[in-house]
This record gives sequence, structure tokens and C-alpha cells, in this order.
Amino acid sequence: MADFNWDNPYPSIRTPLLARNVVATSQPLAAQAGLRMLLKGGNAVDAAVAAAAALVVVEPVSCGLGGDAFAMVWDGAELHGLNASGPAPAAWTPEYFESRHAGELPQRGWDSVTVPGMVAGWVELAERFGKLPFSDLFEPAIELAERGYLVSSSVQRRWAAAVPHLKSQPGFKRVFMPHGRAPHIGEQFVFAEAAHGLTRIAETHGEVFYRGELAEAMAQHARQHGGALTLDDLDSYKPEWVTPIQKDFAGYTVHELPPNGQGIAALIALGIVDQLDIARYPLDSADSLHLQIEAMKLAFADTYRWVADSRHMGKVTAQDLLDDAYLAERAKLIDKKRAGEFRHGVPKGGTVYLTAADESGMMVSFIQSNYQGFGSGVVAPETGISLQNRGAGFSLDPKHPNCVAPGKRPFHTIIPGFLSKDGQPQMSFGVMGGNMQPQGHLQALVRMLCHGQQPQAACDAPRWKVDGGLALALEPSVAPEVAQELARRGHRIDPAAGGMDFGSGQFVWKTEHGYIAASDARRDGQAVGF
Repeated sequence: MADFNWDNPYPSIRTPLLARNVVATSQPLAAQAGLRMLLKGGNAVDAAVAAAAALVVVEPVSCGLGGDAFAMVWDGAELHGLNASGPAPAAWTPEYFESRHAGELPQRGWDSVTVPGMVAGWVELAERFGKLPFSDLFEPAIELAERGYLVSSSVQRRWAAAVPHLKSQPGFKRVFMPHGRAPHIGEQFVFAEAAHGLTRIAETHGEVFYRGELAEAMAQHARQHGGALTLDDLDSYKPEWVTPIQKDFAGYTVHELPPNGQGIAALIALGIVDQLDIARYPLDSADSLHLQIEAMKLAFADTYRWVADSRHMGKVTAQDLLDDAYLAERAKLIDKKRAGEFRHGVPKGGTVYLTAADESGMMVSFIQSNYQGFGSGVVAPETGISLQNRGAGFSLDPKHPNCVAPGKRPFHTIIPGFLSKDGQPQMSFGVMGGNMQPQGHLQALVRMLCHGQQPQAACDAPRWKVDGGLALALEPSVAPEVAQELARRGHRIDPAAGGMDFGSGQFVWKTEHGYIAASDARRDGQAVGF
């Protein structure tokens, strides 16, 4: 291969895809895996599961077989929510981490691994809504794993960046450093162990992952390396069908999944900017960005204080946090000319996103993740199962609702989004990337719903990101005069903003005769359809 410089110094202008059946993901080979299911007579759920399985192979820097997932499905009549995130092992308590890790939550290794829920989520989706035989959904992923694929540019960069941090984790070097390093851009990577794991999942409808040889391999590997995950933890796991939470905004209804995820942060922020009449401020102006940024900081203050596994949130509920009167009081805290640092209020009472839609009207908003890049860095031998590190999302503060406990789900960052109008589906969407996700939801929806930007333009537009206190990261494409005005108002602009992760979005907007699909140029993404 030619010795190319893979950096592209020029803005890339994409046009949206318009078709009757669509799939949009962060990696072209995975999008095509979903498209194959649609061409085979499958529906949007079949396409989503096939694309999700392929992403485990072609974008292992973001997700693995040992990850978690969430989804929303419009089945033609109503919206369904699925929480396929796993709980803490039975042995996990604050005392467990005090004795083994000096009162710290590990970011990597087996003691950051909660029960993986993603595979069970695939099974639930396919069995409830799919049309094709379950094993058919894994054909593209198994083929990619067995024959190998050429590693794409954004995947390779994140792969290389992770190697120094994860090469000592059990199983990582053997699987993800086949030549003692990360693969180069365009180099073929064969993921034979994942081909085996995917084949056994396909053959057994996922049973082997929780009660068979793959479960035994994970539990044995955990024992050998001091982890707490057991066969009983795996055997007792089942995803949960949930009712999405919602907030009206700009004539539409925005739907997110209820806690333990941070989707509520997007709804809080939207509720606050709605109180401030955000639509009257010019698009991309300092006034508009400032109010969105301040609303997002208020939303995070409440989210990080109150949100946890919904079974453990106590007296503060999602409905309390979304109450219009409460949000009106929160909105009053914003100074329109000065950046603020906010505390939580007291109300009364590493990731891949994909979306698929078919001509029958079924729409799927789906997200899965290993959390921080490759997750824990742990790979169970001979299985292809790289495991997430969602345990790092817990708290060890006994007064916090997110405090670690046996069987409890940790605070989660990954959030699929959905939009409806007058009770009918309008858009399935998501923006992956840690705490950028609710920020991306807010920014994209303001652009589309308040200013009429088409999905691809809203996807490509410059983004901002808050990360605590007065710190603010801006993409380089934000107008210099806007950045200067934000700095004048007290925002501390991060000079290293160009190196930060501003997420990656996929958007599918329903029209009378089909869909408009957009995919983010910040990854290797692609929207495909027919």
C-alpha cells in the first residue's frame, strides 16, 4: 500500500442518503452487514443486530462481545425501550473495593467488569421483532472475522492510542496486538477468536454466552485473574424492557431511556433551553451556544447527583427532574452574559451507535459499548470476548444513589435517542462518545428543530463540549469571533480542543415515502440503503 498521509486537512462535505430502507453506522462494513439483512427480506431489527455484530469485529476499539447495549424500537404502532446493561457481580460492595483497591474503583482489569448484557439484548430484539433466522444475522460478522478486514483510519488511530494503556491486561496483547503492535491503517486483521464466539452465539441463540462454554470461559478467566464475575452472575442475567421517558420540545417529543443511563441529561437541558426560548437566538451565535452550554452544565449537575439504577434512585425520580416548574427554576440560574458553575438542585418528589429503518415503518435506535475504548482491556481466551469496564461508572460514596452494590446497574453513558411528532415516529438518532452524548443530542436537536437544518448538516456542524467547571472545548470550525465572545463571558476555552472527542452521530429522519439518513464524518461512518 502507498505510504499515504492519512490526515485530511480539508473539510469533507457529505450529502444525506435518501431511501426507503436505510442503515447508518460508524463503520461502512457494518452498515453493509445490516443492508445485507434488508436485501435478504429482513426488517430493521434484523439489520440492526447484524450491524451490531459486525461492529464488534470491525470497530473493536469501541465495542466487544462483552459489552452492554440499549435500544428503542418503533414497531409500527408504539415505541419500546430495552435496557441490556448488566449489573455488578454479587461480590461487589464498597468494602470489596476498600480491601482490594484501597477504596478506588479500577478503570481497567477484571474488577471493572460488570455482567455483559449486550448479547442478551441482541437475542431479545431478534426474538421479539426480527423476521430472519437468528443465525442469519451473524453471517456477515463471522465472515469478516474469519477472512479478516482492512483496518480503517479512525479505528486504527484509537487502537494505537489504547495499546500503551492496555497491553498488560490479560488477553489483550494476544488478540489485539498480533504483530506486537496495533495494526496499521489498511492492514488486514483476522479476528478468529471472535468468529468462534459469534458462531456459538448464533448456533445457540446466545444461550452459550450465559450458561455454556463461553460463560465458563469468562468465569474461569475471572477466577484466574482475581475477578469476581461468576457463572451465577451470568446465569441470572436478563435484559429489561422499559418505558422511555420523554420531553416535548419545539413541537416534537424527544424520547430517551430512563436511568441508569444519562439520556435524562439531554431532556433536562432541552427543557431548560425551551424555558429560555432558544429558537429566537441566531444559529451558531454566541448567545445561542452560551445558553445551550449553561443548560447542559445544569443538566449534568443534577444527573451526576441523582441518577443511578432506577431501582435505587430513592425519593428523586426521573419525573421530578423533568418537571416543568423545577426546570423553570433551574433556568433562572443562568446568566445570559456570564458563564456559571452550578451545583445540583433538589427537585420535589468508547461506544458505537447505529440506526436502521425499513419501508414497513419499523425504526431502530441502538447503541452498544465497551465504555473506555476497548473497555477493561480483558479478553477471555479462545472466545473473542473483550469485556467492558462499566464498573468504573459506580460511586463508592454510600450516600450516593449510584454507590456500588451486588446486582445493581452502574450509571451508564450510552443513550439511544428517538423523536416523534403527534404520536408518530420522526427520527431515530444518537451521538456516541462518553458525556458528549447528551450534549450532542441537545446540539443536533436545536439545529434541526429550531433552525431547520437537514440531518447531515446538523451532523457535520461544529460542536462544543463541557467537561466540568467553566472548561469548554470547541471544535476548530467554531467561528473565531464566537469563541472569543464565549471566552469574554467567562468560559475557559480549552486550547487542546482539536484533539478532543466530539462524538459521532447517526440520524434517520422519516419522510412520507422513506427516510433521510446521515452519518458522521468524525468516524469512518456511512449511511447505506435502497
